[in-house]
Amino acid sequence: MGRFLSFALAGLLFGAGVTVSGMVNPMKVLNFLDFLGTWDPTLITVMGGGLVVTFIGYRIILRRARPLFAGSFQLPGTRIIDAKLVGGAVIFGLGWGLSGFCPAPAMASLVFGNIQSLIFVAAMAAGTLAMRAILHRPPSQKELAEVEG
Repeated sequence: MGRFLSFALAGLLFGAGVTVSGMVNPMKVLNFLDFLGTWDPTLITVMGGGLVVTFIGYRIILRRARPLFAGSFQLPGTRIIDAKLVGGAVIFGLGWGLSGFCPAPAMASLVFGNIQSLIFVAAMAAGTLAMRAILHRPPSQKELAEVEG
């Protein structure tokens, strides 16, 4: 129960934060990216605040032997920059720049009933399912032959 409650509280706090900061409004984000037009620099404070909290939070949390509701911390096992990482970053950036939505603020904005949010979240879910299917498919005979030969 404690684990569920901590997840719910973290989600509510995050949703409130992105709503108050304006990140659930795609025009706020698109105006931030429009340096030569209607540039709105206020999202810099949101990003800066997130970096400060993350920087301090990681230093405090990682001093613990383990998390409160798990057996161990789940940190990345590699620092290798591969095609999946770069491809994911490119897709994320394109989606953010074209729609004005990040995944989490888009989810939070669903409560406002905005059709743009619904379309974005549906497209994001479809893309996620498609990539899972592609990455988890069994290799073809041709691919197996290339690996063996």
